[in-house]
Amino acid sequence: MAAGIRDKVAILGMGCTVFGEHWGLDSNDLLIEAFRECFEDAGIEKSEIEAAWIGNHIDEVNIGKGGCYLSSTLHLPFIPVTRVENFCASGTEAFRGACYAVASGACDIALAAGVEKLKDVGYGGLPDSPIFGQLVQLIAPNATAPGLFALLATAYAARHGLPMEKVKEAITHISWKSHQNGAMNPRAHLRRPVSKEQIASSPFVAYPLGLFDCCGVSDGAAMAVVTTPEIARRLKPNQDPVLVKALQIAVSSGEEALFHRWDGGHIMTTRMAAQRAYEEAGIDNPREELDLMEVHDCFSITEMVTMEDLGISPPGKAPDDVLSGFYDLDGALPCQSDGGLKCFGHPIGASGLRMLYEIYNQLLQRWPEERQVKNARLGLTHNLGGVPHQNVCSVAILGF
Repeated sequence: MAAGIRDKVAILGMGCTVFGEHWGLDSNDLLIEAFRECFEDAGIEKSEIEAAWIGNHIDEVNIGKGGCYLSSTLHLPFIPVTRVENFCASGTEAFRGACYAVASGACDIALAAGVEKLKDVGYGGLPDSPIFGQLVQLIAPNATAPGLFALLATAYAARHGLPMEKVKEAITHISWKSHQNGAMNPRAHLRRPVSKEQIASSPFVAYPLGLFDCCGVSDGAAMAVVTTPEIARRLKPNQDPVLVKALQIAVSSGEEALFHRWDGGHIMTTRMAAQRAYEEAGIDNPREELDLMEVHDCFSITEMVTMEDLGISPPGKAPDDVLSGFYDLDGALPCQSDGGLKCFGHPIGASGLRMLYEIYNQLLQRWPEERQVKNARLGLTHNLGGVPHQNVCSVAILGF
């Protein structure tokens, strides 16, 4: 029986650009910026890279098809380079390819990159394309991302018998928390704290989601070099390697949209991926064992529902945990210590790796004291692509 890749892969170095409106830069400029930080951190030459993966979603305005864009941009030495795309989880998918290559013994050192120039598509949100898949086109052809995730909020409230006022209060706190954290992060797109009053009174985009409940549109890139734990310890003898404890992906089968088992108030793939990831990592009680998380907060309601889908908050109790400060930066289990998608925006191919970048550096205790999670030893990332009833979800766990 397969045992997974627990402790078979270590992150040797990571890099991440500032996320924002980079009108004067193209995708290769962003990749080079992330590359410089990543390889300075890793302490190796690019000639030591044996294979690479790049995550990117919208090839029409970004890097085109195939792996040549990354190879030519970084002048990689005729190694295998693969472009991958898996909705908004494309960055984590690239990381998975690199990790599996190392864990299998196919190569000793591999590269994972993600990039997106989402501002260049010309839309205020995600592009007007079949991005959400065939089922959405058949079932709700006029649907929008905010509209579909707003339905997640109303279904969640109905499922647990909660008043919408309480759900709205909780998601307002989530957005406020993220902006508080993002204001301290020089790489975030949005770095201005906002009050709960501003968030609660902002115009509705799709009830109950207001303007501050929706993540923005950004450009950015992120990158990781992975290797074996033995090589990592040899190259960095004075640093405990950050190990991949689990990496799982679950993809919708159509059950949510086409059958009656799904109530619309949770994300089925998150539950599946999380359960497998905890089993792979040997985690029995994630609420007590995890030290911090980065989750896919494309909308504030997504983050709140994810707390239950990950098995952290009991069913129907996520609003109570949120409002108690449990997930705040100084709470028992900080979530979005860097500001999350809410403050970084969502350059699709880069977001999953950006989340891993935050966990990696938090575990190494590299951030200023005001936003450093003390004594963190185990962190989780949750990267979701698609819409509630058709999506792909990845869960990664990093630790020592």
